[in-house]
Amino acid sequence: MKKLLFFLLILIVASGALAAWLVMGPATGFDAKKEVLYIRTNAANKAAVLDSLRQNNIIKNEGAFNFLADRMKYWANIKPGKYEIEKGSSLLNIVRKLRNGQQTPVNLTITKIRTKEDLARLIGRRMEVDSAQVLQYLNSDAFLKEHNVSAEEAMTLVLPDTYTYFWNAAPETIFEKLADAAQKFWNEERKRKAEALGITPVQAYIVASIVEEESNKLEEKDTIASVYLNRIRIGMPLQADPTVKFALKDFALTRIYGEHLNVASPYNTYRNRGLPPGPICTPSRQTIDEVLDAPQTDYIYFVANPKLNGTHVFSSNYTEHMRKAKQYQQAYREWAAARSAKATTTP
Repeated sequence: MKKLLFFLLILIVASGALAAWLVMGPATGFDAKKEVLYIRTNAANKAAVLDSLRQNNIIKNEGAFNFLADRMKYWANIKPGKYEIEKGSSLLNIVRKLRNGQQTPVNLTITKIRTKEDLARLIGRRMEVDSAQVLQYLNSDAFLKEHNVSAEEAMTLVLPDTYTYFWNAAPETIFEKLADAAQKFWNEERKRKAEALGITPVQAYIVASIVEEESNKLEEKDTIASVYLNRIRIGMPLQADPTVKFALKDFALTRIYGEHLNVASPYNTYRNRGLPPGPICTPSRQTIDEVLDAPQTDYIYFVANPKLNGTHVFSSNYTEHMRKAKQYQQAYREWAAARSAKATTTP
């Protein structure tokens, strides 16, 4: 009898140890340092979760996971989202993470984006929401009315930066954070600077989007901005080549020719006076500040520097501008000829 009781005791202890090992010991089935489990909003159910765990080989013992999830009442409280599971995690830690909705944040990094469609595609690649849903929301009357912008001005709420969300964030949540960042950026000092230039923050953003496309050299962006502000002031068409690219939706164009200038579009600043109805890209905060700090100049024209160093030279009258333009054209022809000669002589 004592031997039987001792055997039963050993059996109970062993069973308890095995159960503890199943619950507390390493339970992952993959070889990488971590795997990601996605639980979609429209598939937050037991069958879908188990299928995802199985397909990605996240756990070794599905039965034990199901048993523990049931005891911890997880199946009645499934939270959609993105969850990173580290190699060697226990079943207890995995179920707790899922039950408590301890999602892994997603960084949405926005750099220079030209169109709403591009922004929607970026969000669609990083988040659960579909790009079509993003675009629909961005163009919705509710969104435009809430933020007091036109459909063309909607992108002025987007400042390049890295924004952190949960993977399953709705479009409303995504753009609320973007709009909040824009509101904080446009503090009273920046608003006063825009007013002193005779423009609104939205107009300053649009000018900055053109400047952003004109030059990569921070040191000259304020001077380029002064040219466009001077043209606006005297009622001269902006004649900005980047706006023609935007009108054509052909961003691979390296040079603008006469036939390009005839495109019928409110963004063609050769045919229309004043600013285009919306930005042609998302300018950096630095570029916007360069616009707001634009110096007072009498420059009306600018052309690429004949030094071919990526900068520009500026003029206050057309005669001077044409002289500098010819200098650039001559320098470019000589550079192109030298490059061509080198290519033909290189074995």
